[in-house]
Amino acid sequence: MEHKNIVATIYIKDGMAVKSPTELDDKSDVLELASVYDDSGIDKIICYDLSTDDEEHEKNILAIREINRNIQVKTAGGGNIKRLEDVKKLLYAGCVEVILNGSKPETIDLIKEASARFGAEKMLVSLATVDFLFKTKDFLADNVHELLIMDTSLLEGLENITNIPYIVQVDEYDFDYILGILKSEQIRGISGQFLNNTAFDAMRMKSELSDQGIKMDNFEAKLEWSDLKPNSDGLIPTVVQDFQTGEVLMVAYMNEESLNATIRTGKMTYFSRSRQCLWVKGETSGHFQYVKSLTADCDFDTILAKVSQVGVACHTGAPSCFFNEIVKKEYIERNPLKVFEDVYAVIEDRKKNPKEGSYTNYLFDKGIDKILKKVGEEATEIVIAAKNPESEETKYEISDFLYHMMVLMVEKGVTWEDVTSELAQR
Repeated sequence: MEHKNIVATIYIKDGMAVKSPTELDDKSDVLELASVYDDSGIDKIICYDLSTDDEEHEKNILAIREINRNIQVKTAGGGNIKRLEDVKKLLYAGCVEVILNGSKPETIDLIKEASARFGAEKMLVSLATVDFLFKTKDFLADNVHELLIMDTSLLEGLENITNIPYIVQVDEYDFDYILGILKSEQIRGISGQFLNNTAFDAMRMKSELSDQGIKMDNFEAKLEWSDLKPNSDGLIPTVVQDFQTGEVLMVAYMNEESLNATIRTGKMTYFSRSRQCLWVKGETSGHFQYVKSLTADCDFDTILAKVSQVGVACHTGAPSCFFNEIVKKEYIERNPLKVFEDVYAVIEDRKKNPKEGSYTNYLFDKGIDKILKKVGEEATEIVIAAKNPESEETKYEISDFLYHMMVLMVEKGVTWEDVTSELAQR
């Protein structure tokens, strides 16, 4: 049995997130909103393009691309899809699925064309009436992966019309109603305006649904508290690490109750030794830590928590609690990404704070054409060097190329995070 999906929708207007297709005034950053959904237990995000012209359409596609480059939750793209090119743009922007509007007459032909080109597993259709199903039932099952049902009144009798699984848009939060419809094998999940509210606790709902036997994509512990070895106070020290950068953020303590709460809610919950009670990190500051993984060490007496940190980890306002240097020995950094980031930072600083006699500043002063010329020259040098049997010259030329490439990256505002995010989704 597949997991049931909890689906949020981001409506995009002029590259910004708005509340709904009819409420366009209250705008917010799309990436910030997507990041909240990413952390809070949402399983899929529908990115809905509300553009009215080609220029805005391109701006919204770029916003969707930015979402997919920075979050882990899969996305489906929809809205303003008129031709095959629009389907391609959404898929190339990182969406795993595209939603076509079943109320438009041209959708039938577009489904056939898009399914043949990109595969039925990438095609969804939204329905507000069952008319489309009657017109297309002969070919729909072979060309569409899933349906998005926009009106719950269509559910009655829908299973007699089609075997295609569907996501249902539920207008208001009603746990018993949601529990009832999710028991249907054909219903893959739910969407709805209440799920778009960032204050809604999706992880809690998923846990409650799991308690009722609904298979949800939430944390399932492989170890019990009894498998661990707490100290004499019944506590286990927990080292907290940023899941992306690897930076150690803080150390705190867990007891059995706080560990269970962490697993259930997806938010790091600790036991305060000074107050002798549970505390959810960020409950007062808003600097929540969303769980990515919990791992016990070899002795089962320490936990490593990898988290998505909102804001800063330390109560002093520092990003990490570890900033009071005791001793430090100079060493050569050999972590590849850290080396790239350090060199990039130096190049970026040269651009912001020019230094007389700096070759880097010479390149920036000469402009983009000079930088591009050097990148091309260094690429050619790699090709020539690689023809030699020894690798030393190749290594040297690659290093030269990477330096000049980073100058180009700084000039164009492209970061290593941008590049690695792009590579990760390929």
